[in-house]
Amino acid sequence: MQRHKKLLLLSIISSLLVILNGFFQWSIMDIITPFLMIPVWLLLFGFFIVVTVLAIIQLFKYKYWQPLAIQIVTILFLFYFPFTETMLDLDFKMHKADREKVVNMVQSGEIKYNVPDSPSLIRLPKQYDHLSKGGGEVIAVQTGEHYTILFFTFRGLLDNFSGFVYSPNGKKAIEKDLDEDFIEIKKYAENWYWVGSS
Repeated sequence: MQRHKKLLLLSIISSLLVILNGFFQWSIMDIITPFLMIPVWLLLFGFFIVVTVLAIIQLFKYKYWQPLAIQIVTILFLFYFPFTETMLDLDFKMHKADREKVVNMVQSGEIKYNVPDSPSLIRLPKQYDHLSKGGGEVIAVQTGEHYTILFFTFRGLLDNFSGFVYSPNGKKAIEKDLDEDFIEIKKYAENWYWVGSS
């Protein structure tokens, strides 16, 4: 009976870890880099797979089904719950007002280009650096009287990145203004879009 309780506890722990990873993987990746995320995933999903195999053995050996049920529910949750979209929606709603303050500060000249070898990058003031992942920098491109501003949600390797874009010139102008071919552009609100590049 003690063995059953241990396996049930391991099943709950492994499932919680995998689900938490689904919600927070992009934030964790921002802290530890994409390279170090690979061993984290291997450990996490390796642990989950081992517990699942043990749960299958327990089912056939002792007819103890609860741990396997937890693992199956977790697997279904992983495949069908939109983790990334949920976290992006939450990020956008929580930080929209602050991002709009930054846009106004850039347009008024209160924040200027300040990254020496990158003429389109602006390092945000400390109180706003959480608004753009991967270093607290935004890309700001002036087109006429307006700015197109990219706040990173993921700043990956080479040209692989994503983020929220403020674009008063509309969806079609984003690729031209940022000189990038995006694989996805999704409207979030008036003048606000999410873009993905790879």
